[in-house]
Amino acid sequence: MKAIGVEVFGGPEALRVMELPEPQAGSGEVRIRVHAAAVNPTDVLLRQGAHAVRMPDRQPPFVPGMDAAGVIDQLGAGTAGRFALGQRVVAMVLFTSARGGAYAEHIVVPAASVVPVPQGVDFPAASTLLMNAMTARLALDALAVPPGGTIAVTGAAGAVGGYAIELAKADGLTVIADAAPHDTDRVRGFGADHVVARGTEVAARIRALAPDGVPGLVDASMQTTEITSAVADGGTLAELRGWSGPAERGIRVRPVMVTDGITDTARLDALRRQAEEGVLTLHVADVLPAEEAAEAHRRLEAGGLRGRLVLDFS
Repeated sequence: MKAIGVEVFGGPEALRVMELPEPQAGSGEVRIRVHAAAVNPTDVLLRQGAHAVRMPDRQPPFVPGMDAAGVIDQLGAGTAGRFALGQRVVAMVLFTSARGGAYAEHIVVPAASVVPVPQGVDFPAASTLLMNAMTARLALDALAVPPGGTIAVTGAAGAVGGYAIELAKADGLTVIADAAPHDTDRVRGFGADHVVARGTEVAARIRALAPDGVPGLVDASMQTTEITSAVADGGTLAELRGWSGPAERGIRVRPVMVTDGITDTARLDALRRQAEEGVLTLHVADVLPAEEAAEAHRRLEAGGLRGRLVLDFS
């Protein structure tokens, strides 16, 4: 089968089209004929070698990709009751496993990591849902701010930030979010109640709206120590890249690892339903042929995208 991966860690040019053996579904697994794979920042980290510490016994090639959408074409033992051949599905993929990631014509994943494609959604859009929305969901759950409370979101114009706003509003929360001037309407469109200018003074701007600080903050722009002053004494800061503090004033720093939710079928299916209901909006920046994965990585690293790039394996 065709796959896109790296033999040697490096820049976008390290990505290569390669032929790999077609995987077979084992017990509790399904095989998916991939039609679309979203391109996420964590894919770039894999390509660069930043995830190597998590797979010390793995040998190349390494295939990126944690988000896939396609059609089930093989059922492992024990999965027929929940899935059917030909069913349209989305999956989260653990690319640090021996099977590799989503940048391939066929992937085998645990059935627990698979849910139906949201009704009325095409494969490219569907492939942008699970990893980023699950990250946002886990971040909000880590904050544990009750309905009626207020949270803040940095990096609000991005994929995780946008989902965090939409999920927070569905949870009954008031949201303060940051945005550049050209993204203000976008962030308000996600449902943010208050939008402040992003930049080095964003913590002070959040404090101007919440003088005692916010009880919870999703730091989707990874500002870490620079954003802690926006959090109330004893509040919680959800971090997306592993930073765990320390922070002063009793602030709890909660690193969010999306892999904690990769087999949480109930949460994955709840996100699928919210996409069907329009609570979550899916954003595709562009769809590129799979062979142009290197260009997709270049564009992602250049920044400024609104929505996810998607590789077409159909």
